[in-house]
Amino acid sequence: MSTTGPGFDIVLLRTYLEVIDSRSFAVAAERLALTASAVSGHIRRLEQSAGTLLIARTTRRLHPTEAGKTLYMYAREIVALEREAYANMHGRPAQGRLRVGASEDFAGSWLPRVLTTFRRRHPESSLELKVGISADLIRQLERGRLDVVFGKQCSLTDGGGELLWSEPLVWACAASAHIDPDAPVPLAVFPEPCAYREAALGALAAAGRTAKIVFESASMAGCLSAALAGFAVAPVAQSQMREGLAEGTETCGLPPLPEVRFYGFTRPDFAAGAALVRAVRDAGRSTRFAAAW
Repeated sequence: MSTTGPGFDIVLLRTYLEVIDSRSFAVAAERLALTASAVSGHIRRLEQSAGTLLIARTTRRLHPTEAGKTLYMYAREIVALEREAYANMHGRPAQGRLRVGASEDFAGSWLPRVLTTFRRRHPESSLELKVGISADLIRQLERGRLDVVFGKQCSLTDGGGELLWSEPLVWACAASAHIDPDAPVPLAVFPEPCAYREAALGALAAAGRTAKIVFESASMAGCLSAALAGFAVAPVAQSQMREGLAEGTETCGLPPLPEVRFYGFTRPDFAAGAALVRAVRDAGRSTRFAAAW
């Protein structure tokens, strides 16, 4: 008698990946164009198939159980293999020049590795990378000067981008720094327009705190250096934290910040751009969440 079970429905696996990657049933539902109840039903059916709890939930956050972490890794590979098989059977490698714009959050960390992998899979293509501020890059995409843009927002966007993942925005300060609760908060920020800058100033204003911009740089390394030096606080994505930095909290008199959402934008019906966005989404989610666990 066979001991093989019914297996996992790939539709349910896709839903599970979206829930874990976005850390939200609501965001996953929006991303998949499903209702929240349908997403909950998918997860319930998947847990029934697995015979165990996959997601642990509290009033403020959700995270995978130990069994859920194991399934996440397999599910990521299963879904990626399905996409690769379909692309190999029905698609052609990308050709021509691909003009890519990316905020420094992407360009300064793991994006070069993804671009290298993409180039290996699409040897007939060439890549041009431009680093800049998200809003400026998106405008260049709209004007036809770029083909793909990777940028960030601190709210859900209606600009047609694909949500890649979301993560907490935090206050980065030197581990030994003291934040005077009665003085303006010294900030190290990007020039306008910047989602992090706007989120930080908005959160401080809502909390009744004044702010003083003491360092402004178009470089993430520059803002982090100012925070490390101890004379400024920098709003950054949690994944950008470095050794020597600590997260400022409400105990320091700093208000909570919203989550930052990372998006991929590409020209309509542009297969090469869509392929690169998928590669970045899969690599970024799996690398970041594996490290967080």
